[in-house]
Amino acid sequence: MTVVPPGLVISAPCSGAGKTTVTLGLLRALSEDGLAVQPFKTGPDYIDPAFHGAAAGRPSFNLDSWAMGEGLLHGIAAEAVGADFALAEGAMGLFDGAVCPGAQGIGAAADIARLMGWPVVLVVDVSGQSQSAAAAVSGFRQHIGEELFAGVILNRVASPRHGRFVSDAMAAAGIAVLGALPRRTDLSLPSRHLGLVQAVEHPDLEPMLGALADFVRGHVDLGALRGAARRGVGAVEAPRLTPPGQRIALARDAAFSFTYPHLLDGWRRAGAEIIPFSPLADEAPDSAADSIWLPGGYPELHAGRLAAARTFLDGLKGRRVHGECGGYMVLGEALIDKDGTAHRMAGQLGLVTSYQERRLHLGYRHARLLAPAAGFAEGAVLRGHEFHYSTLVAQPDEPLAHITDAEGEVVAEAGSRRGLASGSYFHLIAAEEDA
Repeated sequence: MTVVPPGLVISAPCSGAGKTTVTLGLLRALSEDGLAVQPFKTGPDYIDPAFHGAAAGRPSFNLDSWAMGEGLLHGIAAEAVGADFALAEGAMGLFDGAVCPGAQGIGAAADIARLMGWPVVLVVDVSGQSQSAAAAVSGFRQHIGEELFAGVILNRVASPRHGRFVSDAMAAAGIAVLGALPRRTDLSLPSRHLGLVQAVEHPDLEPMLGALADFVRGHVDLGALRGAARRGVGAVEAPRLTPPGQRIALARDAAFSFTYPHLLDGWRRAGAEIIPFSPLADEAPDSAADSIWLPGGYPELHAGRLAAARTFLDGLKGRRVHGECGGYMVLGEALIDKDGTAHRMAGQLGLVTSYQERRLHLGYRHARLLAPAAGFAEGAVLRGHEFHYSTLVAQPDEPLAHITDAEGEVVAEAGSRRGLASGSYFHLIAAEEDA
């Protein structure tokens, strides 16, 4: 059996500890050392994987224990076969996820460590504490189990003396310190409301990645880090996933960028052809496509350009089209921006959405389709995720699905369907039949 190469999960006690900057620095530093490093991201995230790919030179894939079954998880992990090393960045804190378990867990980074056999390196923000950090880390080690705990990378160390206090306390507790990063204010990545600014928009990405690699190389024992990695699970053939058509026109540019790589790969394995096009460049979807897919992204930042893109908008008429989140909003009658200006959209669905009054909608979603859509039959059960700040002003069409959150509570935003058009705020991760 082919085995996934040695790997580690880079996690933290909480969000904001510096996981992403540490992960990017490690990916670039190890790649510069001649290693083929396969990046992953645990949980539902669209933005970090693009930075991973830029740092490692290999596409990054999501591993989600709530939405994905064992076969899909192990099939995606097989992307690391042929690489020298696998590095998975966790989301939020190590044990954070949904309250109720899904397909293989709650979506926590700890689930992926256990399922893949990759030990955890905990990035610990030690600002405002010293010896106390060792007590907190000891709890994390006990909770995950010593066999899956590799050690810590200290972050935001105030001074050599501060670092010595923390490191000595860690050593006394039997915790390996793999690195200690001084506090830096010049290596932060720009962000907006859904997380980091997209990699394609970062004006100085390559210099930033080089600086992060130098920073990590100077303060992390890369040899010890590599030595802490363990081999993962046996690789299985990644499953073919149900495509929305056999010839799919896929919107792809700065306004439509949130598409999970495992979906595109799974559609291709099922024999589908994917033809990208750019709505921002006012390109029409391929005329021979039997399905159009409008993914999520940041259409609110480009609403004026999209409203003026008549070739693109007219190219949707009378076609089978599905929109997710941002793509769903563009299929509606109008999108109201944060200043209250209404921009006319495609009108393939009747909804009107607004950013004038921002409200966070976040969490896993479980959906049962009420009609055929996105290549699935009526009654198909899908798992996915919702993350947006827009609100529905009007939604006159028939609902697309019966949608609940991870705790089984009904979600009011049930999507829309009208004729050949469908959409929802729900980002598809896996169908139960594919998982």
